[in-house]
Amino acid sequence: MDEKDPFAATIPTPTAARPLLGLTVLVIEDSRFACEAMRLLCLRSGARIRRADCLRSARRHLQVYRPSVVIVDLGLPDGCGAELITELTQTEPRVDVVLGTSGDLNGEALAQAAGCDGFLTKPIVSLAVFQQTILANLPAERQPAGLRELPDEIIHPDLMAFQDDMAHIADVLGGEDNETAIDYAAQFIGGVARSAQDTGLEQAADALAKARASGASAQNEVSRLASLVQQRLTRKLAI
Repeated sequence: MDEKDPFAATIPTPTAARPLLGLTVLVIEDSRFACEAMRLLCLRSGARIRRADCLRSARRHLQVYRPSVVIVDLGLPDGCGAELITELTQTEPRVDVVLGTSGDLNGEALAQAAGCDGFLTKPIVSLAVFQQTILANLPAERQPAGLRELPDEIIHPDLMAFQDDMAHIADVLGGEDNETAIDYAAQFIGGVARSAQDTGLEQAADALAKARASGASAQNEVSRLASLVQQRLTRKLAI
């Protein structure tokens, strides 16, 4: 329950059509494209959404409000989301539901080791999966009454949010040349590309991640990825 949330004085009762009515979902996610998907999922489900784009912002938010559900991306610009998952699950009073999310193959195991209640694999586009993952971990008194039909809706985020992500990562790649920035760019672009079903961009991000993991020079992979990002920004200008 959002005990510090000024909007929580009267909590509406969830319904079969809007099973998350009355909940506030805090999404800690640096990708605007992924966050737009979350916004649409919350809107269709009846939940309010708040967003933080890094660990620092999330912790500031949690000092003021206690949401019903927190969804934590593991790859954040100022650290690993698993740290925050551990904090949230060990702090009293506890948030009702703490979920991890990632497009990384090892993400679910990392989130579970940190103590999460559940996990959402990116891309998160199924309304039924989103609702069921949250409802399965909610206290009984927050569950909608009666039977309900599982929605088969697939949401489609606005591609302008994808362009915002490309502009953000172009700034990262064009900034200070350091290993932390390169590693962040590889994981960020990989996740966004998978969510947007951009195979070419995903493959380039994976190639960079593999080069970094092997300890080899990754200059060619960085240049290739930066070029692909610029191509996608040029498409926006053409539109």
